[in-house]
Amino acid sequence: MTTVTPQRDNNARLEELDELTQAAWMAYSERLRDLTGSEYAQAEEEGWSLLQDELADLGAQRATLTASAIEQAHPPVK
Repeated sequence: MTTVTPQRDNNARLEELDELTQAAWMAYSERLRDLTGSEYAQAEEEGWSLLQDELADLGAQRATLTASAIEQAHPPVK
């Protein structure tokens, strides 16, 4: 039976968050590809807002995982 440690789970999730971050940037870039003028300006404004929301969510998830990993590695002394 294989056991998975919380650290491995955290590392795997952090890697997944990195991939999702890269995918968010790629999607942003794809939305703008081949657009010009006012179409580009509108798509860029909307796309940038979506990207910032996605990055904020991913960053919050990353911060939670990192804090959890630190707490597991260094539990508070009672």
